[in-house]
Amino acid sequence: MAEQRSVTAVDSDARGPDARPDSPGGDAAPGRADGAGPDRSTLRLALTVGGLVLAILLGFGLGRANPKPTTPSGAGVAATVSGEHSHAPGADAHDHGAGGEAATAAGGLAVTASGYTLTPSGTEFPAGRAVEFRFQIRDDQRRAVTRFAVVHDKPMHLIVVRRDLTGYQHLHPTMAPDGTWSVPLTLARPGVWRAYADFTAVADDGRQTPATLGVDLVVPGAYEPRPLPAPATTATVDRFAVAYQGAPEVGRAVPLRFQVHDGTAPAALERYLGAYGHLVALREGDLGYLHVHPDAVPAGDAITFWLTVPGPGRYRMYLDFQVAGVVRTAEFTVTVA
Repeated sequence: MAEQRSVTAVDSDARGPDARPDSPGGDAAPGRADGAGPDRSTLRLALTVGGLVLAILLGFGLGRANPKPTTPSGAGVAATVSGEHSHAPGADAHDHGAGGEAATAAGGLAVTASGYTLTPSGTEFPAGRAVEFRFQIRDDQRRAVTRFAVVHDKPMHLIVVRRDLTGYQHLHPTMAPDGTWSVPLTLARPGVWRAYADFTAVADDGRQTPATLGVDLVVPGAYEPRPLPAPATTATVDRFAVAYQGAPEVGRAVPLRFQVHDGTAPAALERYLGAYGHLVALREGDLGYLHVHPDAVPAGDAITFWLTVPGPGRYRMYLDFQVAGVVRTAEFTVTVA
């Protein structure tokens, strides 16, 4: 916020009511009684009025020179701009340099964070059969939260993946009046799965708190983990070829530019979740969830995302894109030294 300054008018005749201005010769010049010149009180009044006018003018100038910055009113209302790129609706302005998001750790590692708790109604699921997954987000007084900001076109994003980073799903539950979220969920194979609730809660006083909370879901049966695919910058989904450019770095936001081709021509991408694609990155091992910020509009035929990784290791990236009303997901493994 710009520094606020004020100018206070001070009486120019600061030597007291009985003091008189000095004459060039050093003797005090008495007041004129013949109307040919102003007396002391008239001169003092004129100087005071002049000082007040000067203070008003200076205050106006300072206000013009130091305007209050405008702050986005909240998620989901409009695209914000930072630097030389724009952000999708719901994404706050952010710093892509070192020291900005570089210090942000992976999310989704705990069921409680930022004063909120993810409370599922059940965590065991049968393999390969759709079951309603229900949960609430509760505040620090264990009250169910019912106010959420719309971020990337939705008030709640539910990401589900198995511990070996297979079976990725990006779902959007619906909320009942009591704050219970629900969505049909099918977990294809036995094992331990991770569910991430990605949201921005709105408190009673209007404060907005973004959070990503995680909880394990269990599918009984023999768990046969699949090895993570080798790192690659290209992937194929149905008839679409997807490739990206850019190399993630530890502690620094780096742009990754994705291109989707339908045969030899650029695919006719449609807006999905406020942008022309949505990217999720998860860390192998602890399944830390990384927030990835998209540019709202493509640069030519490339979709740009800004990714900051908190440490070395292998990561799995999931790019959701939409063509002809169908959302597909391209997956990539990336190693960060």
